[in-house]
Amino acid sequence: MNHRLHPAVLLLLGNIILVTMVAQANHYLAAWQLHLWLGGLLVTPAALSARHRAGAAVVFLTGLAMDATSPVAFGTQALVLLAGHALVYTWRDRLARSEATAQAMAALTANLVTFLLLAVAESFTAPRPGGALGRLLADLVASQLVLALVAPWFCALQARLLAPAGGRDAN
Repeated sequence: MNHRLHPAVLLLLGNIILVTMVAQANHYLAAWQLHLWLGGLLVTPAALSARHRAGAAVVFLTGLAMDATSPVAFGTQALVLLAGHALVYTWRDRLARSEATAQAMAALTANLVTFLLLAVAESFTAPRPGGALGRLLADLVASQLVLALVAPWFCALQARLLAPAGGRDAN
């Protein structure tokens, strides 16, 4: 009998850890009206190490969990993360997937794209005051800086979580 956990469950566990940490950081940053978005980091390990369907399921479930606690239309973040997963998954054969630098660069690029997609999606549902562009720019810069610092740790965490399951999936 095989007692190994499915890699998708382990990736989901890592994403839950990151989502919880980002939610706590956003709670403390609310006094400065900053909001971190690390969606690119949520999709990168799943896109680089899991099969397409398993990785897509992980990021979609993560997005639904994030939607449940956010003031956006339900499913918005799930679809944005799914788009980010598709983007990184198409690059995965061109990247040195096991190198931290490649993972961090993929996460930074995916974070930029998912941030912009989420900003566009939110612009249709929530009216913003006149200074929204400056706030979005500040959120983007802060998010990218934090992601650059956290990406090596999180990708290593996901790799350690996947180790008992046999590491990366074949496809």
